[in-house]
Amino acid sequence: MPEAARCAGLYPDIIPSEAVTGSLQKGTEYIQDLPETKDKEGMVTVCDKSGLRAGVGTAGLLQRTEASRAAPVLPADLGDRPVGLGDHAQSLEACQSRVKLEDSGLAHRSCRREEHVAAADGSAGPGARSAGQGHGQGRVAVCLDTASVALDSVLSTAEAVAQLGCSGWEELMTHLRQLDSSLLEPGLSSDLPMASSVKEMSKHPSGVALMNGSGPHDNLKGEKDAKQNGHEEADPGEDGNDQEVIVIQDTGFTVKICAPGIEPFSLQVSPQEMVQEIHQVLMDREDTCHRTCFSLQLDGNVLDNFAELKTIEGLQEGSLLKVVEGKFLQPWEEMKPYTVREARIHVRHIRDLLKSLDPSDAFNGVDCNSLSFLSVFTEGDLGDSGKRKKKGTEMEQIDCTPPEHILPGSKERPLCALQPQNRDWKPLQCLKVLTMSGWNPPPGNRKMHGDLMYLYVITVEDRHVSITASTRGFYLNQSTAYNFNPKPANPSFLSHSLVELLNQISPTFKKNFSALQKKRVQRHPFERIATPFQVYSWTAPQAEHAMDCVRAEDAYTSRLGYEEHIPGQTRDWNEELQTTRELPRKNLPERLLRERAIFKVHSDFTAAATRGAMAVIDGNVMAINPSEETKMQMFIWNNIFFSLGFDVRDHYKDFGGDVAAYVAPTNDLNGVRTYNAVDVEGLYTLGTVVVDYRGYRVTAQSIIPGILEREQEQSVIYGSIDFGKTVVSHPKYLELLEKTSRPLKIQKHKVLNDKNEEVELCSSVECKGIIGNDGRHYILDLLRTFPPDLNFLPVEGEEMPEECKKMGFPKQHRHKLCCLRQELVDAFVEHRYLLFMKLAALQLMQQKANKQESSAALENGASAENGAADSERPESEDGKMDDGVSGLDQVKELAETIASDDGAVDPKSREVIRNACKAVGSISDTSFDIRFNPDIFSPGVHFPESSKEEVQDQKQLLKDAAAFLLTCQIPGLVKDCLDHTVLPMDGATLAEAMHQRGINMRYLGKVISFISKTPGRAQLDHIFKIGISELITRSAKHIFKTYLQGVELSGLSAAISHFLNCFLSSFPNPIAHLPADELVSKKKNKKRKNRNLGNADNTAWASMTPQELWKNICSEAKNYFDFSLECENADQAAEMYNLQKITLLREISLKTGVQILLKEYNFDNRHKPTFTEEDILNIFPVVKHVNPKASDAFHFFQSGQAKVQQGFLKEGCELINEALNLFNNVYGAMHVEICACLRLLARLNYIMGDYSEALSNQQKAVLMSERVLGIEHPNTIQEYMHLALYCFANSQLSTALNLLYRARYLMLLVFGEDHPEMALLDNNIGLVLHGVMEYDLSLRFLENALAISSKYHGSKSLKVALSHHLVARVYESKAEFRSALQHEKEGYTIYKNQLGEHHEKTKESSEYLKYLTQQAVALQRTMNEIYKNGSNANIMPLKFTAPSMASVLEQLNIINGILFIPLSQKDLENLKAEVQRRQQLQESMKSGEQLEAEDRVEEKEAEPSMPSAAIPLTQSSA
Repeated sequence: MPEAARCAGLYPDIIPSEAVTGSLQKGTEYIQDLPETKDKEGMVTVCDKSGLRAGVGTAGLLQRTEASRAAPVLPADLGDRPVGLGDHAQSLEACQSRVKLEDSGLAHRSCRREEHVAAADGSAGPGARSAGQGHGQGRVAVCLDTASVALDSVLSTAEAVAQLGCSGWEELMTHLRQLDSSLLEPGLSSDLPMASSVKEMSKHPSGVALMNGSGPHDNLKGEKDAKQNGHEEADPGEDGNDQEVIVIQDTGFTVKICAPGIEPFSLQVSPQEMVQEIHQVLMDREDTCHRTCFSLQLDGNVLDNFAELKTIEGLQEGSLLKVVEGKFLQPWEEMKPYTVREARIHVRHIRDLLKSLDPSDAFNGVDCNSLSFLSVFTEGDLGDSGKRKKKGTEMEQIDCTPPEHILPGSKERPLCALQPQNRDWKPLQCLKVLTMSGWNPPPGNRKMHGDLMYLYVITVEDRHVSITASTRGFYLNQSTAYNFNPKPANPSFLSHSLVELLNQISPTFKKNFSALQKKRVQRHPFERIATPFQVYSWTAPQAEHAMDCVRAEDAYTSRLGYEEHIPGQTRDWNEELQTTRELPRKNLPERLLRERAIFKVHSDFTAAATRGAMAVIDGNVMAINPSEETKMQMFIWNNIFFSLGFDVRDHYKDFGGDVAAYVAPTNDLNGVRTYNAVDVEGLYTLGTVVVDYRGYRVTAQSIIPGILEREQEQSVIYGSIDFGKTVVSHPKYLELLEKTSRPLKIQKHKVLNDKNEEVELCSSVECKGIIGNDGRHYILDLLRTFPPDLNFLPVEGEEMPEECKKMGFPKQHRHKLCCLRQELVDAFVEHRYLLFMKLAALQLMQQKANKQESSAALENGASAENGAADSERPESEDGKMDDGVSGLDQVKELAETIASDDGAVDPKSREVIRNACKAVGSISDTSFDIRFNPDIFSPGVHFPESSKEEVQDQKQLLKDAAAFLLTCQIPGLVKDCLDHTVLPMDGATLAEAMHQRGINMRYLGKVISFISKTPGRAQLDHIFKIGISELITRSAKHIFKTYLQGVELSGLSAAISHFLNCFLSSFPNPIAHLPADELVSKKKNKKRKNRNLGNADNTAWASMTPQELWKNICSEAKNYFDFSLECENADQAAEMYNLQKITLLREISLKTGVQILLKEYNFDNRHKPTFTEEDILNIFPVVKHVNPKASDAFHFFQSGQAKVQQGFLKEGCELINEALNLFNNVYGAMHVEICACLRLLARLNYIMGDYSEALSNQQKAVLMSERVLGIEHPNTIQEYMHLALYCFANSQLSTALNLLYRARYLMLLVFGEDHPEMALLDNNIGLVLHGVMEYDLSLRFLENALAISSKYHGSKSLKVALSHHLVARVYESKAEFRSALQHEKEGYTIYKNQLGEHHEKTKESSEYLKYLTQQAVALQRTMNEIYKNGSNANIMPLKFTAPSMASVLEQLNIINGILFIPLSQKDLENLKAEVQRRQQLQESMKSGEQLEAEDRVEEKEAEPSMPSAAIPLTQSSA
């Protein structure tokens, strides 16, 4: 399963189980084969020959002509759309604010309607524009049959309802049909000529377009007849075998819009759009954004909001649409002006416009806002694809000197620079106050005059006014703060929009509001779209708390159930989560719609659960069992069930009590994640979110229908509720779980219950099966989905393997729930498979040899995909390659025939397979099949006598797996760090690297010890340092957790600042400030004790001292991680392990959710503590949840990567573009995987010479990384570096430098200077400075890079040689030839020793040495001449070379691992043939090693000429 390894590498959450990878491989091969299957008319017939049913979907991909390059629908075309389309991208924001204003629930945050299925017909027919016409015009939207936002909108096609058919779905649909129009979001891609996809069915003539999901307007009129959409003909059987795909091109057209008070303007629209989307565009346009309540009319007829444009009679190119104030609720009714709801929506929209540049929501972590600072460093000059600032003369005016703290060697680490003040944030004040008046709601008699609500406004000129919102609009009334007088003032200025009214009464408002809107529409859309999950910032500046009526209202109503919009109040989360899983998934469009819906509901559920968990801990939710003690209480809020991570009712008594109860939820979550990924139809899991907040762990789960009405004992029909005493089973559950057993490697097994009866299970005993009242089969308590980790589970009388004992295992852990990670199980099984193949091949070869009496040897064919199996090589491995191949092929063939139980196999061969199976511990003796029994070593579980032998084998397997982790995975991780294939920069990236290899964090101490014993210890300095700081901050986090539980809400900031002082400050005895006495009256305190979940004295925290804390940290590190820290306080730790206190502060803040004030902290002041309670701004939750994946998109992404690695850039680029489209369709516009996609795309654009496109894509990648991962996340730092390179290539030198300086600052803050990646960064900075002739500055960076490279790569490495050469070039430019010669000689020596005399690199270096020597001699001659003849010397002019930009760019490409090799067409063809030949060879060898792609481009690690150094192109992007 070679794909599996790759798959796991990039997205650790993806589960490459056998089943999945099988189809994944097929899928990738399939995608690669597809274009060959055209039939005569060029129509594509797609047969269902693989897991990837390329229904309507892939057709778009296949039929794309060479000319039309695929374009990502949303992101790529925002930055560079044709001029007339500016408005469209802005519709993004309109919709954004509208979504906020409507609800924060279902409306899809990514703000884009799914593109209707669209594809170009084979020739990009007459209707389509050619690809040449500007970005994003002739490009083709991927073919997706997904109308409108998945769940929130309209799953109203006959098929969808017919396939779902369950009553739950019906309810949900009616529920959703009542949603306001505003949830159907605008399509951003109206600049794409959309097409509608058609499934060719026997009943239709070949050209009929059938829009799936195009009829939502009918539904919204309240009819519930499922078959009214004109889909009666759709026959459920039509997904037959071959589908022919016919595509009709619908081109866009332009209409004129005429709105009151402004000039008419044109708007490009597409026939697929709904009228609603034109509304959204108008609500976002600068000149019409203040209207929310209006209708559009064509020739006097009001257009229905939900009509598609193509269904409107008379609407064509050039039609005039009039904007009429007021709305028609139903087309046949009279014009209805404002209602209370419309008025509130209007006020909310205006407030959002006023706040649109204000970053406070991002700092406060609300509404999925997050920060981005890129525009501060580019000063906005990346727009227009970077064409604006391309002055050739730019060089002279650049000031290149970085701030002092960025220079190499600086010890300062300022914090304020992390969040530079953005000029746009000082918002232009338009009003002092806009709030709901205290006179609301209007009394009855005023209601009958049309009053809807009252507002109170104070203008900047300090005029206090009361405003009435009435059915006809807004006007001033005569009320004051204390007198109610609703009569209109004189003059009353009745205005349809609030903005028009305020413009009339406040000149400042008029001026500032229009300036604000200008700025708003200039921002990059990615700065303003909401992210799918909330990102919190650990620092924030001091913010003024402004009055905000909408925020105040939201705080006291749960908007999550958006009460105003849907009858039925709160959302039934369980029903939504399960219904989305039941959506059909037969072809690509269906799968996209389904994944989109799953992702959407999921991100909403996570947001709701987080909000609820905080409310529970803050004491704002009533318990459902209020009489019990606080730890035992459970809560229900917004249809979500919350429980605390304590061991109630001694449930976990045998497993470690509260400690076990604390880890169980995360184990359970991992189980849920896994079962969701396997995605078996008919098996349901609960929505699960684990929230850590204020020291408590809260589990939020969706509620199984009916579970609250009955006792648990009655409900559980599978599994055990008492850890294996009473156990029950159920045939249906066995059947469902059996389907998961292969991908999850779980063995079906029998256990004994308390009556000694055998019960068959296919999961661990704690896994419970409950059938809900909805008839669905749920499984819960998946905390032991994976087998136990024996290194941390000492069992009486069990001997561990030698390797484990050597390292001091087994160890007693705090709880007995330690499991192996899924990544480990997969790696172990893969390792065993290779062993199996080798053993069998070896035996077969021997048999053959015996027959022929000639010795055929075995080539090392199956060199491990994960490099782990090189350990025990049989001696006979150096024979002929072909023999090796045929040997392994024979084994494969043999294994397959035996598995199919064919009698034709001779007994000897059977014996071979049987022996190999036995040797590797397979549960079957005819084929390779390794599975684990998760109940082995589980206290309280007993196995029947009959399965004694099986249990012994299982025990051995578990011991082997535990040993495998220690002997293969940990050394493998360290080796990867030594090779720099893994480059963690902070704790999070180190944890990720460990997890990808299946190493749990509890092995961190072992990993660090292993590093300190490694021979190349100095080259692992950075890993050691990250490991130690991770160890310290994790230990501190454990202590902080219990510390916080004893703190009352009123003492929170004092307690947190005291803890941080003890942890990081040099001040020897910080004193905690207890909350002031006058506030804490003694009586009250006694009463309120009960509310506090901790049982400690509420002020115990105040007595902590730094000595005590550090002593606890050291003992925690020893007990938990088995590592001895040698330090008694922060200063010693910093000194001893060379740590930065600011880095420790960042790590502890991120882990605990603390937010601190952005200011300079003096950690080393011994006279006063570093932190005061004013410095603690907030404490956020730390949230763990399932990340639903876009599987099809991911397969496309992988095939694209594979193509690129083989050197097929163009095909790779198309696949990646396709993947980007699909990702956008599932995740919306913002997601970490889209970020990876954009980065790779930019890299490809760059390599293919399209610099401006590279810049545009990389800019999006940077913005997205900042927004989704965080502004100082290691990935963001790398994105900044890539962007700088592309800026340089686009001649934006000063921007490139700014970006590199930013990256360097972030890296200093996150880690410090001594990191291999810093060498690359400094080389980049040095080269750019060299290019702008700042030689001295350039040398400081290049020499620092040289020092770091020498340390981490060894002084003899090619990277160091290159570094010497770069330094020599700068000395040459300074005419210091002696130093230049010295460095170049060093470089020459390295090349000569490493590559030999005749290598081109050595020759180049030798040429350069000659040239330098000549220059030096010439200089010396001139100097002598001057000395001899004084001022009248006859001086020869010397050639000083200022470097050309081209040469600098060439060097930049080399150090960044991009190398261009000019090739002729013939070379190319030969190479392609060679690549294909190797590929076939490789597949037959099943070897996972990447072949060296030697096409037009090779990527290397700065050793441009070592063949062995060729690395896959995506090295830096994966």
